[in-house]
Amino acid sequence: QVQLVESGGGLVQAGGSLRLSCAASGLTFSTYAMGWFRQAPGKERERIATISPRGSTTYYADSVKGRFTISRDNAKNTVNLQMNSLKPDDTADYYCAANKLVMTSTPNYWGQGTQVTVSS
Repeated sequence: QVQLVESGGGLVQAGGSLRLSCAASGLTFSTYAMGWFRQAPGKERERIATISPRGSTTYYADSVKGRFTISRDNAKNTVNLQMNSLKPDDTADYYCAANKLVMTSTPNYWGQGTQVTVSS
C-alpha cells in the first residue's frame, strides 16, 4: 500500500530554518505530483507548496513564497520542503501529499503529518 512518511518537524525560533522530508513507497513516484499542506489549530488545511512529477513546475502559496522551497528526488522517492525565515504564523501540522499527475485540493494520499512550532 501507499505510504508517505514525513520527518523533520520540531521546535524552532522565529527566523530559523527547518527541512521537512517525505519518503514515499508503494507508488510509482515519478508519476505523482507531490505537495505540502499545513493546518494550524482552528484553521483550514492550506496547500503551501507543490511540485510536478518531474520537478519542472512548482507552486507556492503567497504566505510562504520566497521563504520555502520544495524539491524532489525521484531516484530516492523523496520530497523535501526547506523552510527558511520561519515565523510564528508558520506553526502548524505539516502534511505530505501525493496525487496522480497534478496536485489537487483533495489528493489521493496523505502522510500522517509532522508538527512544526515556531516560537517568537
